Amino acid sequence: MLLIWSAIPAAIAAVLLHGRIPQDPGYHLFADQRVLLGVRNCLNVLSNFPFLLVGTAGLWFLLRSVATKGANSFLERKERWPYAVLFLGVALTCFGSSYYHLAPSNDRLVWDRVPMTLGFTGLLAAVIAERISVRAGLRLLFPLVVTGVWSVFYWHQTELAGKGDLRIYLLVQFLPVVAILLLMLLFPPRYTRGRDLLVVLGLYALAKSFELCDRQIFTLGHVFSGHTLKHLAAVVSVYWILRMLERRAPREASVRTQPERGGPLKCSGARQYDGL
Repeated sequence: MLLIWSAIPAAIAAVLLHGRIPQDPGYHLFADQRVLLGVRNCLNVLSNFPFLLVGTAGLWFLLRSVATKGANSFLERKERWPYAVLFLGVALTCFGSSYYHLAPSNDRLVWDRVPMTLGFTGLLAAVIAERISVRAGLRLLFPLVVTGVWSVFYWHQTELAGKGDLRIYLLVQFLPVVAILLLMLLFPPRYTRGRDLLVVLGLYALAKSFELCDRQIFTLGHVFSGHTLKHLAAVVSVYWILRMLERRAPREASVRTQPERGGPLKCSGARQYDGL
C-alpha cells in the first residue's frame, strides 16, 4: 500500500523535475478548419454545445435532488457541492471552448481550460468525499479548484514571458485520474455503481486518444476530426457521471452508520462491499 500511495508524490516530483513544458504552437492547427454555416472551425465549435446540455442537466438534477431530499443519490445534502462545481465547469466549457475554437490562440485557450479544471477538481473532491469522508472532500474542494484555475493562469503568464510552462496544468489534468483510481482501489464506496467511474475514466482516455489522432481521423473520409470526436466522447463521459448519480443507492453499511441529524458519516463497513 505504501508503494501505491508513493505513486502520486513520485509523479508530481517527476513532472516538476522534468523542466519547463511550453505549449506547442502547432496545437492550434486543428485538422478540421472548414467554414460551415458561416462559422469558422464549425464542427469543433458546434460540438461544444452538448457540454451545455449535459452540464445544465447535471445542475438541474442536483436541484431536484434537494427538493426530493436526495432520494438515493446522496446521504448528505452537502455532498452535492463537488458535483455542482463539476457540472458548472462542464456547462461553462461550452462557452470557453467555443470561444477558443472560433480563433484558436493561447490567449483564448485560457478560457477553454479554466472551466475544465472545475470538472477535474470537482470530480476528485466528490470521490474523496464518498470514499474517505465528506468533511475531507469538502475541505479540499476550494483549494483544489483554486489550484486548478491558478495552473491555467500560471501557464499563460509564463507563455507571455517567453518561458511557457504547462507542468502544473498537466498535473491538474491527469493526477485526478490516478488519484481516483487509487481511491477506488483502497477505499470502499458509500454508494452502488462505483464501477461506473471506470467507464467515466475510460471515456476520458478515449477522448484524449481522439485528440492525439486529430488529423489521422480527419483523413478517414474528411467527415469528423479527432478533436470533434474528443468533445463528444468527453460529453458522454460527463453524462455517465450523471447517469451514475441517477441510478445509484447507498450501500447497506453506509445506511446503518448514517447519523440521525446530519452529522459526519463514518462508514464502519470498510470491507463490506463488492468490487469497486
